[in-house]
Amino acid sequence: MAADVRPLRRRSRHDAVIASEPDNTLEAVVRRVAHGDESAFERLYDDVSGAVFGLIRRVLRDPAQAEEVTQEVFVEVWRTATRFDARKGSARTWILTMAHRRAVDRVRSAQATHDREDTVAAREQVRVFDEVAEEVELRLEQQQVHHCLGTLTELQRESVTLAFYGGYTYPEVATLLGAPLGTVKTRMRDGLIRLRDCLGVTR
Repeated sequence: MAADVRPLRRRSRHDAVIASEPDNTLEAVVRRVAHGDESAFERLYDDVSGAVFGLIRRVLRDPAQAEEVTQEVFVEVWRTATRFDARKGSARTWILTMAHRRAVDRVRSAQATHDREDTVAAREQVRVFDEVAEEVELRLEQQQVHHCLGTLTELQRESVTLAFYGGYTYPEVATLLGAPLGTVKTRMRDGLIRLRDCLGVTR
């Protein structure tokens, strides 16, 4: 019997706190939202959406993203209103804390995406020159190179010329020539080896 009395007493004290709250407080509105009251949710949105948007805007600076995150915050409020506990802080603080967390998460996500794009871009910019190409560039005269280019097949010559003189990457060369990437890589490697042999470059 005694084990059943304490939770009943705790609920009674909690209910008394709720009952003592004026119906027009933000906390009372959140409690009504927790019970699925759509009109209470509309009032809550009207009361705090400006502050939520302002806080998010200061973090993100992009108005469009700030509006999007603001909507996400209120969806979360609607879904989690039952978790609100007035004993841990005011309803406004609870919502604004949620908004700040969402905004920071968006910044971190955007930064992670930006970092990934930079990494991919850096890899794409890695040029196709290997040790043979570097030796050709450093040790041979342009006229000799031109003569030896004439000994290559058309695809080898175009691939090597675009990479060697144009500075294009493998994917860019493949796109310009309309050839499969694997074929371009093979022909370019073969062409550079033939250039090395023609020019008398020793490894």
